[in-house]
Amino acid sequence: MTSPPPPSDSVASILAAAQQRAVERGLPYSGAVTPTEAAALLAALPGARLVDVRTRAEWDYVGRVPGSILVEWNTYPECTRNAAFLEQLRDAATNVDAPVLFLCRSGQRSDHAARAARAAGYSHAFNVLEGFEGDKDASGQRGHVNGWRKARLPWVQG
Repeated sequence: MTSPPPPSDSVASILAAAQQRAVERGLPYSGAVTPTEAAALLAALPGARLVDVRTRAEWDYVGRVPGSILVEWNTYPECTRNAAFLEQLRDAATNVDAPVLFLCRSGQRSDHAARAARAAGYSHAFNVLEGFEGDKDASGQRGHVNGWRKARLPWVQG
């Protein structure tokens, strides 16, 4: 059996930055990545999974990342915590040793999901900072300051 190749310099630097953010913020999971870093990891690490924890309505009407997996953190329209989250995560991301990157609207629900995943045994759980839509601007609108869409990363709507 051969060992996997060492990570490229860019992947290694992204993982180091993510781990440094985890240390600085006292995160119990592997780290926090920017949307651009998340896209780079997904492209470079074949077993990596992007798990979108927004609601089905957000996924359908706001947009989604092609190839992402939907596992709602909160259910819609009830807006209650999805009691089956971990079960659904295990069905969608079966390898607990592969990188799992969690994405939501702005990085809050995905932080909770990464915490829950790490506690459930996922050894490489990451939060995608800024989320899909990013922070609100001065007018209270998302999508103009930061986030996956603002970074012009691949996404589709409808």
